Amino acid sequence: MNYWPTFVLPPRSFRFRITFTHGMSSTKKILVIGAGRSSSNLIQYLLQHASEENWALRIGDMDVQHAKDKLAGFEAYGEAFELNGASQEQRRSEIENADLVISMLPAHMHMPVALDCLEFGKHVITPSYIPDEMWALDEAAKAKGIVMLNEMGVDPGIDHMSAMEIIHRLKAEGAELESFESFTGGLVAPESDNNPWNYKITWNPRNVVLAGYGGTARYQEGGGMKYIPYQRLFKEITPVEIQGFGQFDGYANRDSLKYKKIYGLESIPTLYRGTLRRSGYCKAWDALITLGFTDDSFEVDNSQDMSWKELTQSFLPSGGFGTTAQQLAKFCSDEEVFQKLIWLGLLSDDLLGVKKGSPALILQKRLESKWILGEEDKDMIVMWHRFRYRANGQRHEIKSSLITLGDNQMYTAMSKTVGLPIAIAAKKILRGELVLSGVTLPISPEIYVPILEELRTFGIEFSEHHSILS
Repeated sequence: MNYWPTFVLPPRSFRFRITFTHGMSSTKKILVIGAGRSSSNLIQYLLQHASEENWALRIGDMDVQHAKDKLAGFEAYGEAFELNGASQEQRRSEIENADLVISMLPAHMHMPVALDCLEFGKHVITPSYIPDEMWALDEAAKAKGIVMLNEMGVDPGIDHMSAMEIIHRLKAEGAELESFESFTGGLVAPESDNNPWNYKITWNPRNVVLAGYGGTARYQEGGGMKYIPYQRLFKEITPVEIQGFGQFDGYANRDSLKYKKIYGLESIPTLYRGTLRRSGYCKAWDALITLGFTDDSFEVDNSQDMSWKELTQSFLPSGGFGTTAQQLAKFCSDEEVFQKLIWLGLLSDDLLGVKKGSPALILQKRLESKWILGEEDKDMIVMWHRFRYRANGQRHEIKSSLITLGDNQMYTAMSKTVGLPIAIAAKKILRGELVLSGVTLPISPEIYVPILEELRTFGIEFSEHHSILS
């Protein structure tokens, strides 16, 4: 059964004229799997271009209302439907009938989608870090003439493209790169920043809570390896200042070194990638880690009958004196951190409200109710690169920064910077302007030049500052 939207064609005589004078193409079918927080601008772009590009969209999500909300006003060019991405039968049926698939599912679900796209010979784009096992599909994808374009969002995505634009330029000028640092943060815009954490949730809340959990970050500094275990991750921060927007703290991403070869920086002494938060956030988050609130390895007993104060007391060191508040204040040994934890409600008599779950899940539920992006709130994406290099007998530094603000709760900066690169790439693939095959990332000029150029028309543009160090 064909579920794809159909278009009403003009009279036969008119179609005959169009066919021979304008080369009218057949309708291209785009399947978007997942209509969550980050997909709003992606879907909006595709729908706005659907008429001129002769596209038909199917937008599937577990919560069909999410898909319907994003389709509103463009029903002639698309259809919203309920889709369980984990259902092999339903997923395969949809993919088989598409020309291009965009997977906005959680990262661990991209691989089954990719395998289906390979079997049916369909292009696929994802915004997430590429699974290692997907590289094994490269030759088969090339043989089928399809592209599997991954890491096409903001971080990963715009970070790669903007970095490679500068790296390629410096190499062409004969520069010797000594250091590359890159940080990105999804934050709240200054005008909507009204809580002591200077943070609101604009993407997957579980990923916020489990950032860095259970692993060791690694990067390279001065030619030597550096490792940061989880318990030190939010202690070892890099201060970043962006003119007009103030001070930020950067903490290390899980593995910076995987990009040495991808970026062509095998011999660079320093390579460090990380995440940005407002100053003070990392110190307070470190207190939550040290207390045990981000632990995802066990379930809290009798959580349905426990208050937040009781849970906090259970994490405080034994043998403490005074009230729970006094013990927590002593544990924090920092008034600013203590006030942030109080604001979260760690000393309240409210019940946890979770029948069964780990400390991390319980904390996540709390943060989802406290770090809410209001209907008219704006979020903010901050990206910062720093390059240090030698050229013409001198040491130089380039700082490149991007600030993008959201419009509201639905059309966020996160949605813009994740969705628009994907949408632009989809357009160029379907037009035949971006001829790619195999498993790939957006690191070549044929990909990043036209996409960065179009992103500038949306105000997604970097500011670059150059200085001579010696």
